[in-house]
Amino acid sequence: EVQLVESGGGLVQAGGSLRLSCLASGFTFEHYAIGWFRQAPGQEREGVACISISDGKTNYADSVKGRFTISSDNAKNTVYLQMNNLQPEDTAVYYCAAQYWGYSYSYVYTGPESMDYWGKGTLVTASL
Repeated sequence: EVQLVESGGGLVQAGGSLRLSCLASGFTFEHYAIGWFRQAPGQEREGVACISISDGKTNYADSVKGRFTISSDNAKNTVYLQMNNLQPEDTAVYYCAAQYWGYSYSYVYTGPESMDYWGKGTLVTASL
């Protein structure tokens, strides 16, 4: 059974930091790309960052570049999202998701609708 389990959410003051974890199981980790997404109340789900596990290639939304870092620990089947300088507009439920990419060419992110598996999310709240 495929599972993606997020952890690490919580309440921080503006300017603070959190590290989210996504523990994956039930599939061959190295054959997937893992992404972090977020959804604030009344808004659409948006991509935050993604990483191709096989080659470590990363991509970020413009809104988080320079503040968030995505990384993976392949030995632990875990992807992390380090979030620094959190602001109230970062408040959302954060989800991790996995997309199969067992191909010879580099991963190309095409949107949340392309992801194959989703976790249940973890709430991040940044207050003034």
